[in-house]
Amino acid sequence: MRKLLWGLPLLAALALILLLGRGLELDPREVDSPLVGKPAPDFASVRLDSGAATTLEALRGEVTLLNVWASWCVACMQEHPLLNDLSRSGQVRIVGLNYKDAQADATRWLARHGDPYAWSVVDRDGRIGIDYGVYGVPETFVLDRAGVIRAKRIGPITPDYLSQQLLPLVAELQAEPTRP
Repeated sequence: MRKLLWGLPLLAALALILLLGRGLELDPREVDSPLVGKPAPDFASVRLDSGAATTLEALRGEVTLLNVWASWCVACMQEHPLLNDLSRSGQVRIVGLNYKDAQADATRWLARHGDPYAWSVVDRDGRIGIDYGVYGVPETFVLDRAGVIRAKRIGPITPDYLSQQLLPLVAELQAEPTRP
């Protein structure tokens, strides 16, 4: 009986160590999103550059990266040169979702660091971000031509992620036949 009493806590501790060890192997940027494979949530907002009304419909018809960013975001600065280069390459349209930011700050930040976005959608109060399940900034969604979310990246885009995962997915989606 005494061996059983000693064995149970030891077994529980071993199980806990294995569980925590498995967690350390996971990449926090690779969080499964329940939205992947589903139509992107609709939104109604305005464009940062012009104040013109915009909705999800404006993103349909072309493979699009929807990049959530803010002028106050330190990690956004880390990925921004990659986004500028990607935009110049013309490989994919990039649309920004300016998250919980002041318009003047966002406009000034883009003027200073370059504007890789075809346009940016204003999400001043964060409601669009809530609908998209945004944890924080930056985050990037890959939308196919029909407006279906095909991938989500939490955190800054890295050169490895760009070359090994993002660009191959974009090429695959661009090669898919357009659905009526």
